[in-house]
Amino acid sequence: MRFTAFAFLITASAASAFAPASKTFSKSSTLQATVAPIQTKTKAPVFDEVCETTGVTLTRFMAEVSMLNPEIAELTTLFGAIDTSCKAIANLVKRSQLPASETLGLEGEVNVQGEDQKKLDVITNDLLKRALRFTGKLGVLASEEEDTPVDVMPDNAKKSEIVIDEGEKYVAVFDPLDGSSNVDAGIPTGTIIGIYEHDDNCIVEGIDELSMEAQCLANTLQPGTNLVAAAYCLYSSSTFLVLTLGNGVYMFTLDEQIGEFVLAKPNIKIPETSKIISFNEANIEKWDEPMKNTVKKWREGKGKSGERFSSRYIGSMVGDVHRTLLYGGVFGYPADTKNKNGKLRLLYEGAPMSFIMEQAGGLSTTGTQRVMEITPENVHQRVPIVMGSKNDVQEVIDAYAEYAAKN
Repeated sequence: MRFTAFAFLITASAASAFAPASKTFSKSSTLQATVAPIQTKTKAPVFDEVCETTGVTLTRFMAEVSMLNPEIAELTTLFGAIDTSCKAIANLVKRSQLPASETLGLEGEVNVQGEDQKKLDVITNDLLKRALRFTGKLGVLASEEEDTPVDVMPDNAKKSEIVIDEGEKYVAVFDPLDGSSNVDAGIPTGTIIGIYEHDDNCIVEGIDELSMEAQCLANTLQPGTNLVAAAYCLYSSSTFLVLTLGNGVYMFTLDEQIGEFVLAKPNIKIPETSKIISFNEANIEKWDEPMKNTVKKWREGKGKSGERFSSRYIGSMVGDVHRTLLYGGVFGYPADTKNKNGKLRLLYEGAPMSFIMEQAGGLSTTGTQRVMEITPENVHQRVPIVMGSKNDVQEVIDAYAEYAAKN
């Protein structure tokens, strides 16, 4: 699987055409209590009946949101670019297995995380960069594919494409093609998107030093509670775009006959209790004791609900989370003896998907912390993640708390 993040500081005109959580269990550990699912630092926008009407196009939906909430009007243009990008990527994925396709095979390079790059990874990377670059006045754009905008810039920092301008800005982080290693098998893949507000303390005027560029790029290292929007696109039997602006979760489906995303499910709510688990259970003996014991109880029907859980696991985060969101259940990639800090990336996988899950009434945790409250220490930081139906995830949280109290 290929993981890529982008840091984009974006500004757009309102008159657009689109009107390391460490693995320790002690009594002093910070344990997650039951939190309000919509507890964030950003203001929830106002919606009206248009935003709840199935069949409304994404363009019309965002125009209505912009009219009701002028302070986030710039997001209309940004989601216009996301709309176009998802359509283009969906087409690339569908055609990727044709013999004449230029997206077949490996690129011949390795990304920052030591994974072989597929040609499709690189193409979708470039596609998103182009689409977002021209949403309006661009602040700063830098690909995080090989560079790490943390304390110091790496030796190859000058290879980054950096453009500087002025104005109001957002920060967007992306995994352009989650699950790309599964494309050859026809398994669902997806794009994950998180949007933050830019920290005004980062001044871009007159930047002429890499240290200042690094300071701007450090705007990406924000906790999920700072997210103003999150979305994912799922490329499967249909092409879905699921988004939240901080006031519920809305699912759009691509109608290929008219070329538009139309609202299919407004204000999605995940069932509070379920009997589905979505884990790579081959690793169960390597998991933390609280996690391992909880899943074993579920499989035996000895959990709090008394229901015997069944397994549904695709191995592609977007696909698994999408099913969990609609049918209920628990999705996760817990810490284990091999991946002590988990495997999924916090910034551009864990936080955006957790925002969506919480807005739908679910929970997302590492076992000991709310994922949304973790501030990344670096762009590619990994964390354990368990998310899904509220009552079931709370059972995991309680198991970790009980384990810590005894040890």
